[in-house]
Amino acid sequence: MIPVAKPILSGEEIEGIRAVLDSGILAQGDVVAEFEDRFVEYVNTSHGIATNSGTSALHAALAALDVGEGDEVITTPFTFIATATSILMQRARPVFCDIDPQTYNIDPDLIAEKVTEKTTAIVVVHLYGLPCDMRPIMEIARDKGLKVVEDACQAHGAEYHGQKVGSIGDAGVFSFYPTKNMTTGEGGMITTSDPELAERARIFRNHGQSKRYVHKVLGYNYRMTNIAAAIGLSQLKHLDEFNARRRENAGYYDKNLELKTPFVPEGRKHVYHQYTIEVDDRDGFIKHLEKNGVGYGIHYPVPAHKQPLLKDYGDLHLPNAEEASRRVVSIPVHPGLTEEERDLVVQTVNSYE
Repeated sequence: MIPVAKPILSGEEIEGIRAVLDSGILAQGDVVAEFEDRFVEYVNTSHGIATNSGTSALHAALAALDVGEGDEVITTPFTFIATATSILMQRARPVFCDIDPQTYNIDPDLIAEKVTEKTTAIVVVHLYGLPCDMRPIMEIARDKGLKVVEDACQAHGAEYHGQKVGSIGDAGVFSFYPTKNMTTGEGGMITTSDPELAERARIFRNHGQSKRYVHKVLGYNYRMTNIAAAIGLSQLKHLDEFNARRRENAGYYDKNLELKTPFVPEGRKHVYHQYTIEVDDRDGFIKHLEKNGVGYGIHYPVPAHKQPLLKDYGDLHLPNAEEASRRVVSIPVHPGLTEEERDLVVQTVNSYE
């Protein structure tokens, strides 16, 4: 079976882990600090705050922005549940805005009508590795006095008109889960050029400590380990190479698949965390993939506003997100694909009737 995702690891990661083990300093330390520095150099922001997951990074970013009880946060329903639950963790209310059916990202034209006097922030998601249309979103935020968090957990290295995602809003958030474009095993990162936001996030991820054993606020243990950071330092060196191979594979699919391929608007660099297509009969299609040894993913079969956790939103109708959730299928695009595997994916997809 050709896997839909596959982390690429080398001897460098092993050497980095061994050096950490030999040092005896396994928890957050100098290796984490170095990883933060290298990552923000890559994204082009001033501060990086490493965490133990993308979810904890989202939570810490919202807390650092003072999102709290009674606030409303506008976001997309077509995303992994952590985007919404991180808002709930701050006792705020997610307000779901429908997506652009071509890009699967939040539709900027629909955001303004969702703003109320309780709205404090917008959380956008650069889904599948494709940047959102950030210019109109930032204009709305400036006009309404709102903060913007970029959920870039699937978009390491993606660019919007030449600017790296994670450097456009007030804060960016990345995940380093094993299936992402780069990994630390588990981990996350907040990026920002706001020094006060960065300091609040650092305190929040470390039990609310302003200094050792002095706890200013309610915080959590969201620290990254030196072991994870050592993996990240190696992975970051190869991120552009990994993304180039993803884009090459995506380009091959674009030229050879006999169906509608992902839409990429002008000025956006897609890094293809997923290569996602739509089919009418998804159940039949995935059986065909399985029969021919091609892995797949469905991201996401249930939009956030239809999740049992968010049953209060059950009557909300967001047609574009709901239609996408019924039709999307992701096929292998990871950098480890061989030419033979790529050809098999094309043959299998094109042979489905």
